[in-house]
Amino acid sequence: MLTTVPADQDPATDLDTVANELRVVLGRVVRRLRRGHEPGEETLSELSVLSRLDRCGTMPAGALAEQERISPQAMTIIVAGLEERGLVTRESDSADARRVNLSATAAGRALLAGRRCASARRMADALGAALTDDERGLLVDAIPLLDRLAEGL
Repeated sequence: MLTTVPADQDPATDLDTVANELRVVLGRVVRRLRRGHEPGEETLSELSVLSRLDRCGTMPAGALAEQERISPQAMTIIVAGLEERGLVTRESDSADARRVNLSATAAGRALLAGRRCASARRMADALGAALTDDERGLLVDAIPLLDRLAEGL
C-alpha cells in the first residue's frame, strides 16, 4: 500500500514522497505488463527499441542507445537479436560510410502492431474495469506529463 502525503503538506512540494510513490506504482504496472510476456517473445527492451525506430524512423545505433538511455553495448545486443529475427535492418549511412543506420522492417512494424493490439487490449480492459470515466480523463491528461518525465530521467 502506498503512503500518501499528509493533508497539511502540498503534494507538489514533497517531491521525495511523490517520486517514491510514482516509482512504486510504475514498477507495478511494468511488472504486470511483463507477466503477459511469454518466453521466446521479444523483451520489453526490444519492443521499446523497435517502437522508437517505427516512430522516429531510421537512425544510428548510438543515437538510438542515447534516446533509449542504455549503453551502446546493450544496444548492440538488442539490435543483433532484432536483426537476426528480421525485425530491423542495418544500412551504411550514405554521408558517412563508417556509420550504420538502423530501420524497422515491415515484419518489425507488423509485429509491433500485433503486440500493441494485445498489450493495448489488456490495458484497455483494466482501464475500463478499474477506473471511472473521470479517472480515465485524468489519466489521459497525465500521459504527456509522464512522457516528459520519462525523457527527463
